[in-house]
Amino acid sequence: MGGDDGPGTNPEQLFAAGYALRPLGLRPDALEGGRVTAQVHFEKAGPTTFDLAVDLRAHLPQLDAKTAQALLEATHQICPYSRATRGNVQVTLSLDEASSPHSPREVDLDAKTS
Repeated sequence: MGGDDGPGTNPEQLFAAGYALRPLGLRPDALEGGRVTAQVHFEKAGPTTFDLAVDLRAHLPQLDAKTAQALLEATHQICPYSRATRGNVQVTLSLDEASSPHSPREVDLDAKTS
């Protein structure tokens, strides 16, 4: 699963690249000096089945932690990738430590219950 590590890009990498571009489209200023990364991976759902899961991690030094977390959560609600996969893909949102004076904040948004 996830490709054979050969040349080229696998579908999970393409999906992650598109997903990572969407979360902060509403606040381009939030990305100044920052970044959003998406990791798409498989989770075992049963003996012979797998589900996709996405970890979105943001580093937003221009925003305080509370604002950054609120922006990430609000954008997740309207993001086309999030809307298209809601109910099928578990998404975890988190801030890098550098975005907050405290430890990383994570919000597990189990899209299966949304």
